[in-house]
Amino acid sequence: AIMARPPGKRVSNISLLSGGEKAMTAVALVFAIFRLNPAPFCLLDEVDAPLDEANVGRFTAMVSEMSEAVQFLFVTHNKATMEAAQQLSGVTMREPGVSRLVSVDLAEAARLAGAA
Repeated sequence: AIMARPPGKRVSNISLLSGGEKAMTAVALVFAIFRLNPAPFCLLDEVDAPLDEANVGRFTAMVSEMSEAVQFLFVTHNKATMEAAQQLSGVTMREPGVSRLVSVDLAEAARLAGAA
């Protein structure tokens, strides 16, 4: 069993935690494993969905710090998480059944916006 102690609370089984607390516990465990035994990349699928604004900030700060050693690929709908990315890729569907990939390099977009 995974046990966790969110700030200001007692040690509990992960099944008794809120969605956000479960997500932060899982992310903390994954990041700890990556610190101990780094891999070249980490794929995270909407782990920020149950997080409040403060915890999204903590999550993105840790991703930014660890991105020097690990490439992160994450699926998100959270604008704050997207702002922490270096590159965004999205899938759109202009017509039914036809998907289109759109990618933006945020540093390049900022450079172009500054030149305009």
